[in-house]
Amino acid sequence: MSDALDKAEAAVREASTDTAAVQLAFAAMELAKLAQQQTAGQHTCQHPARQQDFNAKKWLVIGGVACVCSLAFAVASIAIAIGACCATGCFLILRSIWQSTQKGN
Repeated sequence: MSDALDKAEAAVREASTDTAAVQLAFAAMELAKLAQQQTAGQHTCQHPARQQDFNAKKWLVIGGVACVCSLAFAVASIAIAIGACCATGCFLILRSIWQSTQKGN
């Protein structure tokens, strides 16, 4: 019985190392390992990030443009408000004149 058991164990060892299916499985495992290493390497940055220099001129220009635009908006808003007040006054005066002419005064 031990002779048959020894032959079966030897056959299993030989089959597990010599079959093409096992070799393909090992090759597939190696390819999966390589692919995993490559995708893991793509997510990490290998060089240090270059810090940008502070550009004061750029920020002064941006601040100046923002100030000029806000002042222009404020002046335009005031002009619209003055125009609305004048138009309202004119309409009230014209309404008063119209009512007085309708009453015959």
